[in-house]
Amino acid sequence: MNTHFNIQQIAVIGAGTMGRGIVISLASAGLPVLWLDSNTATLDAGLTMIEQTWLQLVGKERITQVEADDNLRRVRAVKDYAALAEADLVIEAVYESLELKQEIFRALDVHLKPGAILASNTSALDIDAIAAVTTRPQHVLGLHFFSPANIMKLLEIVRGEHTHSTVLQAACALSQRIGKVAVVAGNCPGFIGNRMLRRYIAEARKLLLEGALPQQVDEVLQQFGFAMGPFRMFDVVGIDLEWRARQLSGQGMEDPLVQVDSALCELGRLGQKSGQGYYRYAPGSRRAEHDPLVDSLVLKVSLGLGYRRRAITAEEILERCLLALVNEGAKILEERIAASSHDIDQVWLNGYGFPEETGGPMHWADEQGLPRILARLERLHELFGEHWRSAALIRQLMASKKRFAEVQEGGHDLSGSPERQALYIA
Repeated sequence: MNTHFNIQQIAVIGAGTMGRGIVISLASAGLPVLWLDSNTATLDAGLTMIEQTWLQLVGKERITQVEADDNLRRVRAVKDYAALAEADLVIEAVYESLELKQEIFRALDVHLKPGAILASNTSALDIDAIAAVTTRPQHVLGLHFFSPANIMKLLEIVRGEHTHSTVLQAACALSQRIGKVAVVAGNCPGFIGNRMLRRYIAEARKLLLEGALPQQVDEVLQQFGFAMGPFRMFDVVGIDLEWRARQLSGQGMEDPLVQVDSALCELGRLGQKSGQGYYRYAPGSRRAEHDPLVDSLVLKVSLGLGYRRRAITAEEILERCLLALVNEGAKILEERIAASSHDIDQVWLNGYGFPEETGGPMHWADEQGLPRILARLERLHELFGEHWRSAALIRQLMASKKRFAEVQEGGHDLSGSPERQALYIA
């Protein structure tokens, strides 16, 4: 087993939005990058886009023309896996299909030198299932960049069951070199950030069906300090991404929570990119404007699903969205997916626009006081059912009069060892 990794040559697979951002990040930090995409036109478009990005930075006087030229020179387009033979690290950044990623990792395993590290930029897929198709699972990990990867600070480093500690250390060192905030996460659907995001989004969607309206929910969360509310975020990301994924997989189409999204997509309202989504946008503008048509659509969908709408207060919106995050964060801590509550907070502050002055969702919960958090969760459990059952860790901390900040992992060495080491409360 290679006990020390000297990452000098990196390869990136995929020239879509994520691949482009990752290449810009690496080359801007002085690292040579080999770039491969099965579609030559996509790769050519990627090369043009990264050149334009650096030229814009020259125009804004953020970098010099010499630096822009040097950055571009570090990027070399290649035609096949054989050209990647000497890469020390390869980052796969294709779309979220486990089958496609496994196919790529099989090929990488054959063509890359034995000491090379293989990383996937997946945002939610099983790292162990990807590692399993290789002969080097100890050299496989997740490097989940956030979009746009050349701007967003967060990097979730995902350890698989077999990922060796030296591989994680090499990834952490690389992250520092390219100016990212790195957080090591365990392997579970969605890792830290997207696993919590799912709960938060589900709660926002339920509020719409029960009586709230998109602008109302967004305004409450924006007043709390979020960079943007969940429905504004859908518009920016594209409402159709999840909609198309559901159509392709044939799963989740009947879920009541996604019916408003589906209705918007069927009307061609895909978000900011189409000029209309949960909000409307004037041509060339990113300013979200309230659209009464969307309010009517929300009413129609919720009544059609049999909901009896009621008035929902700002307090209820804030409580349900924040406590959904905190309770899931507690489960993540309990399951050792995150090493500390600070790591969870770093993910949410650097990747999801959680208000900085709060210190992050887990720090916010500690400040509120866990007795108050538990009482509110128990009330929600009583009102809305089993999905609000509080994490066992919250009750455990309450019993010992401790906070999330005092939970640490016993002897955790980043090795990804399958033995479940106990959490201890400092």
